[in-house]
Amino acid sequence: MQNLPTFVFVHGAFANSFSFAPLQAELALLGHRSVAVDLPGHGFEATFPASYQAPQDLAALAEEPGSIKGVTLADNAARVIDVLERAKRNGPTVLVGHSRGGITITAAANARPELIDRIVYVSAWCPVELDVSDYYTQPEMADVDARAFVATLVGNPAGLGLLRTNFRTADPVALAAFKQAFAADLTDDEFRAFLNTFQPDENLDAGTSADRAQAGSWGRIPRTYVRLTGDASVPPAVQDRMIREADALTPGNPFDVRTLEGSHLRWLVRPQPAAELLASLAAR
Repeated sequence: MQNLPTFVFVHGAFANSFSFAPLQAELALLGHRSVAVDLPGHGFEATFPASYQAPQDLAALAEEPGSIKGVTLADNAARVIDVLERAKRNGPTVLVGHSRGGITITAAANARPELIDRIVYVSAWCPVELDVSDYYTQPEMADVDARAFVATLVGNPAGLGLLRTNFRTADPVALAAFKQAFAADLTDDEFRAFLNTFQPDENLDAGTSADRAQAGSWGRIPRTYVRLTGDASVPPAVQDRMIREADALTPGNPFDVRTLEGSHLRWLVRPQPAAELLASLAAR
């Protein structure tokens, strides 16, 4: 075990370390150690107001404070760096980010590349030429359906100092839009089970141009991009664009590109193929 890497997993928006439990179990059965990070204000640090419970009081929920208010991308990166420092004592590390977690692992790699032996993006944001908010205005994102988030947004983000989404909605239109965006290829039960692991609050700071991938630090780390072919929230076209931009930034160290079939969440709900793919990276 000493020479095998430790996988360090970083979740996306509204998610937490619990998302990775089935994947970690599969990796353990293949002989690999791993740790899943809860970013600040996530997991057991999250706020679940009483007004979020049933029966919901959406008016009260729109005013309730949340622990994630004021959390920055720098705070997220610092949390990951602390875990990497501890994991590095046991040997190599492989840092894996999903979805919005890609922003965090990029920031951590910009700051402390020596702690990371390989960085892996699984349908994750890897901002190179644009800020993440600007990628949403690009043609590759034109077909992304944001109706569910708009319909279930609670309160004023500027006033709350955070993003709050009602994932416990019973609105069939919103639920159908969530399923299409995240988990079109999962059963309804699998989709609702995963939806109930989400937390209502997310921080507002998604980084600036200073947090994009930097050639002199991030660009030195061997890297892999795992494309998800059926992802409707981070479509393959935008995944491929980020790969191209990163490869142009550091042509001597291009992405090792892998592909998994399925939606944004399928690889976590049915994790054996993903575990085998990651294990093959550890063997390298």
